[in-house]
Amino acid sequence: DTYHYKQQISIKVAELIYDGKWFTTLFDSCMAFVNKTEETVTGWAKVYLHKGSIRGAGSGSKYSLYNESIASFTTGELYDHKDAQGFITLFGLPLKVRAMMEQKVGEGQAILESKSFKKRPTE
Repeated sequence: DTYHYKQQISIKVAELIYDGKWFTTLFDSCMAFVNKTEETVTGWAKVYLHKGSIRGAGSGSKYSLYNESIASFTTGELYDHKDAQGFITLFGLPLKVRAMMEQKVGEGQAILESKSFKKRPTE
């Protein structure tokens, strides 16, 4: 949610800057949000530069969320493979509902039963 909102607020901040509204309450409020969410963005990064290309060679932060034992999903107590079944069911639900609707349409029922369906004046 935070990442998604940061993308949205970045557009608003850009608009405020472009319009010269640096000293508005809205700009101050937007920047307070940005500054708060950036408090833990710190650390180091190592890169290799070679013949016009760049390659990441490592990074680290005391606030890093990466944990090898969790990321591998093979060990640790935080992840149970059985949990995936619920996620898969919920994630696939819209696809299942659409397939059911398409089957119904094939029988000529779904469109007529839709609340938003309006008959043409000639019908």
